[in-house]
Amino acid sequence: MTTDDIWPLVHAERAALADDLARLAEPDWATPSLCSALTVREVLAHLTAAASLTPLRWLAGVIRCRFDFDRQVAMRLAEHLGTTGAETLERFRAVVESTTKPPIPVVAMLGETVVHGEDIRRPLGIRQAYPTPTLTRLAEYYRGSDMMVLAKGRIGGLRLEATDGPFRTGEGPLVTGPTLALVMAMTGRGAHLDDLTGEGLATLRERCQR
Repeated sequence: MTTDDIWPLVHAERAALADDLARLAEPDWATPSLCSALTVREVLAHLTAAASLTPLRWLAGVIRCRFDFDRQVAMRLAEHLGTTGAETLERFRAVVESTTKPPIPVVAMLGETVVHGEDIRRPLGIRQAYPTPTLTRLAEYYRGSDMMVLAKGRIGGLRLEATDGPFRTGEGPLVTGPTLALVMAMTGRGAHLDDLTGEGLATLRERCQR
């Protein structure tokens, strides 16, 4: 896929997430997400920040935060949080069609949208039917990258095979299951490990706990 092919996928997943969250009551926004110490509302604000951050603003923030990247993430999240869940969602809807991004690949923005979308949806009991080509493209990206999150290193020495699509990678003990669960496990989300099977699962589970 080219950059022009990926942006529509990002926009579609953002729109689907916004529609899913439109039904939330205010207390639901305080639900803990799959991201450590963040609520679902805070994760959504993080997605808004990522879609609003140019490379120049990203660099300025890095310098302002003295190259403390976690501090910059927290600072940008706070800028887009708003005072209520409805306001946070409104701000996210405003960037659904954005092509603004920090200095990362467009496919990483797709990963942010899908992975953080699951960080939000899963604790709320919401299920999304992601297109198989979208998930396959993400799995192919994560299997060769440790840039945004440790993924390539997490699956080293394991063989991953999707049961619902063409994704295959690696050599060693097998881990198999839905492509979504493989993507989420590659990015360290232990909540999706129960959707996987295989002799390599114990190793992957241990690595997700580190």
